[in-house]
Amino acid sequence: MRTVRSLGYLALLLGFAQIVFGAIVRITGSGMGCGDHWPDCYGSFTPAPNAPSLLVEISHRYGAAALSLAILALAIGAWRKRTEPGVGGRGGVLRPSLLAILLVVVAALFGAVTVKMQLNPFVVATHLAIAMSLLAVLVVVVIRAGGLGSATVGAGSVQTFRSARGAVALSFLALMFGALTANTPGAAAACQGFPWCTAIAGHGTPLWTQVAHRIIAFLLFGHLVGISVGVRKRGELGPIQNAAWAALGVVVLQILVAATMVETHFPPSLRSLHQAVGTALWIAVIALAALAAGARTDDDSEIVRESPSRGEFATPEGVST
Repeated sequence: MRTVRSLGYLALLLGFAQIVFGAIVRITGSGMGCGDHWPDCYGSFTPAPNAPSLLVEISHRYGAAALSLAILALAIGAWRKRTEPGVGGRGGVLRPSLLAILLVVVAALFGAVTVKMQLNPFVVATHLAIAMSLLAVLVVVVIRAGGLGSATVGAGSVQTFRSARGAVALSFLALMFGALTANTPGAAAACQGFPWCTAIAGHGTPLWTQVAHRIIAFLLFGHLVGISVGVRKRGELGPIQNAAWAALGVVVLQILVAATMVETHFPPSLRSLHQAVGTALWIAVIALAALAAGARTDDDSEIVRESPSRGEFATPEGVST
């Protein structure tokens, strides 16, 4: 299992780097650095770097190849250990590892569609959605393999799991509207000032796209505040509390980066940082949900943390001896 966990961490790290570098491709205007050629770049997989945009775009494709190889190694490693506990079957790492292979293939094919469609905003957003789904699956693999503190998680509450699922939904919506804001002409600068619009530089779809992105982001912030307070009051185990507070800390950082980015008129460095922090937030929220799901139980007899008097041989409430 240690090998599978290490490969899961490697694939997760490469996946994070690939998404962040994808934002750099967009911000530097290098999305068409190889023209409409895919998967090669002007007829070659090792073209001469005669332009910065070509070098950025081909490096992004090399990163995709490295991620694909890491995921393939992960799936092979899980398949070879499929008879071990926690690997094969429901709740094991094998199934999400195989799903990761499917998603990385779909992401690569959609990358080709993105190029052929001349970077259409909705196609770019869909490409990001697939990439984020892949990242979520890799987080699940790591947690099921005992990473991120999951080995110490016992029985948790259904309420935490449900709240975490809400955070996942809000995070996904924030990411999608963020992608549309970044790729829709005029949307990024349509609402100037932060947190509210002190000046309107655009109307219609560009304006409402950015306003919706901001509203969802603040709803996510409030929801994570509630989760963080709730897990502490319920006395959830350490890894779940850590994941909740980590997600809250990252969303606060993301809001601060967004405010600075808007007020300084969107410098490329802050735009890249905004994407990186947003991706880290997605990982934190998925980790929270996966830890809560792993801890969740439908058998009330397994929940023994509500009272110090309950233990392995404690008598359940309402049962007479």
